[in-house]
Amino acid sequence: MLHSGKRGKAWIAAAALAAFAWSASPSALLAATPPDTLVAAWSIDDVLTLDPGEVFEFTSSEIIGNTYETLIGYELDDVSKIFGRAAESWTVSGDGKTFTFKMREDRVFASGNPMTAEDAVYSLVRAVKLDKSPAFIIGQLGFNAENVEAKIRQTGDYTFEFETDKPYAPTLVLYCLTATVAAVVDKKLVEEHAADGDYGYGWLKTNYAGSGPFSIREWRPNEAIILERNPHYAGAAPAMARAIYRHIPEPAAQRLLLEAGDVDIARNLGPEEMAALASNPDIRMQEGVKGTVYYLGLNQKNPNLAKPEVRQALKHLVDYSAIADTIMKGRARVHQAFLPDGFLGALDETPFALDVEKAKALLAEAGLPEGFTVTMDTRNTNDVTSMATAIQQTFALGGVKLEIIPGDGGQTLTKYRARTHDIYIGQWGADYQDPHTNADTFARNADNSDGAAAKPLAWRNAWDIPEMTAQTDAAMLESDAARRAEMYLSLQREHQQVSPFVIMFQQIETAATRANVHGFVIGPSFNDNSIAGVTKD
Repeated sequence: MLHSGKRGKAWIAAAALAAFAWSASPSALLAATPPDTLVAAWSIDDVLTLDPGEVFEFTSSEIIGNTYETLIGYELDDVSKIFGRAAESWTVSGDGKTFTFKMREDRVFASGNPMTAEDAVYSLVRAVKLDKSPAFIIGQLGFNAENVEAKIRQTGDYTFEFETDKPYAPTLVLYCLTATVAAVVDKKLVEEHAADGDYGYGWLKTNYAGSGPFSIREWRPNEAIILERNPHYAGAAPAMARAIYRHIPEPAAQRLLLEAGDVDIARNLGPEEMAALASNPDIRMQEGVKGTVYYLGLNQKNPNLAKPEVRQALKHLVDYSAIADTIMKGRARVHQAFLPDGFLGALDETPFALDVEKAKALLAEAGLPEGFTVTMDTRNTNDVTSMATAIQQTFALGGVKLEIIPGDGGQTLTKYRARTHDIYIGQWGADYQDPHTNADTFARNADNSDGAAAKPLAWRNAWDIPEMTAQTDAAMLESDAARRAEMYLSLQREHQQVSPFVIMFQQIETAATRANVHGFVIGPSFNDNSIAGVTKD
């Protein structure tokens, strides 16, 4: 019977793949999408893993958000309203360090295994011990491989304790548990596939062990991700039986497929495509402001980029307004601080603008009156490539010769994380809705050595900042919201002037859907983007 069930699912997946004739060619003759299937055209080349303990990219975060349940959630229209998701309730000890969580008793994984506190504890311990990119979200609260099993402990079938090392602001702790790294995985299923004590890491990179509205059926890198409705989901059953994310990186191809009805949603349209679709009655546009910033990271291992005057000069060699009004029109707005609008303590001051003469003077002060040559690693999507080209042109006005090195999402991220780049152009999305999420990565670097355990963006750019790290640590412990906001404002003003980050824009995510498609949600973070409520007329 089990074997027959697997054959049935495989047949469905194969039929779906055949129906959509996996060609990115806009001239392909494809059938209209079925009424119970959502098909999205998106650039999904940044997906490196499907393991919640490792996922740290935009596309895979959205996939995890639709297929797993985190312990805690928040209202998307007011993120200050926090609620329990897999956890039903919690209490905090008098010293502010021990959180006791009560799990919901109606949760069942897609495998049919019931979810208990044992799964929650296993998931958190697993994330810390694997120590992949997002592990710091939990680890920053005082957990490490040596103490995590003693500090995160099961106390009953549906209860567990979570003991931090310091009395952090309670909201910070709870927001950390909304991140994808706090998704609850099916311990029994994962351990059945564990090898040599790896917590199932080798298996879960390409498989699924969650309890969300959809399950992950298949991932074909740089081709497609197929989700299927999870019959064991405790919430309202999705109307869609399946969802298919197709890798269609070209905006023009996405537009043509959407107009033809071959896809239901287009996710990477540029200004030209959006303008062309604006008068089409069969297409609807929607947008949402994301907690995501676009920035340049200047590697301080490069001796030229390590000069303060050079960092300042490059901040005056970007035409922020022109890029926002043309290349990124409708998709981004000028923003020059590490906290996005909508966060406690966000700074909306924009002290930098294109000023070639000022940049040249700064370069001369740095001993580089003739400029210098530098490279920039660039993900080869249309928007990032276009921004890079515009920056290349304005850098040249100041004498800075910029060589663009294109690559897919995986290639550029791998190089960036090894800090072997000169300049990296990228996006950073908030991992959770507390201001520490971005301060911790842009303004904190506890260990700048190559073998550091924590590798935030400041580390990736080899920026050694003990004093600013101490300021960031102090802000995360401040319990008074007004005082905490002032601390972040002060931190950002200093950061704008001295950091090796050219922060440029805050993202506005846009999506174009067929008019018969309703209920797609664009949330403040990518793991908040939801297809669970999608319906079709």
